[in-house]
Amino acid sequence: MKSILSNASGFVPASHEDPRNPGVLKRVIATKDDFQAGHVQMLNWARLPGKSSFQLHYHEDMQEIFVLLKGEVEMHVGKSMTLMHAGDTVIVAPREPHRMVNCLDEVAEYIVFGISSGQNGKTVVIDG
Repeated sequence: MKSILSNASGFVPASHEDPRNPGVLKRVIATKDDFQAGHVQMLNWARLPGKSSFQLHYHEDMQEIFVLLKGEVEMHVGKSMTLMHAGDTVIVAPREPHRMVNCLDEVAEYIVFGISSGQNGKTVVIDG
């Protein structure tokens, strides 16, 4: 797991902008070295209802990247837990069991995309 807090770095002009008068600023969340080789398998905008969670599971060959847009959640990965706030990112490696828990009464929203190594792996739900 890799956690990237939204306040870890600031915004800078995008590479195609005039640095003296940029039209757009960017905050680098991750670079190509953070992602496994493969292809994008999915890109989802997801909602997690208040005080709920998704099932503990892992993916045999897919890395997942979660970007929290709204809310406050606990992201449990293996034996670690990261408290995520809007703008924070967590990268989960293949075979790392993970579960997201919504800490608030309101809906949490996040973007998640998966990168598959193309080994036809499956998702495995962990009971209990």
